Amino acid sequence: MQVHIKYFASIREAMGQGGESLDTDANTLGQLRDALVARGGPGAQALARDRVLRMALDQHLAEESALLRPGCEVAFFPPVTGG
Repeated sequence: MQVHIKYFASIREAMGQGGESLDTDANTLGQLRDALVARGGPGAQALARDRVLRMALDQHLAEESALLRPGCEVAFFPPVTGG
């Protein structure tokens, strides 16, 4: 399924982009995070499991167990962001 991902603050800097559309086999936010880390590259460390980060699904804070849907919007951001 295709999902739309947005990256914010330091995660955006590490990923080198503000967002992307991605075809994925992931069913949950946690699985998507793992798939992004598995791609490697500079963004992998920003999303690594030893990093605390927040996730949102369709503009609502969500847990890693939240189910993805085709066309959903996922956001990754640090626990504290500036204004």
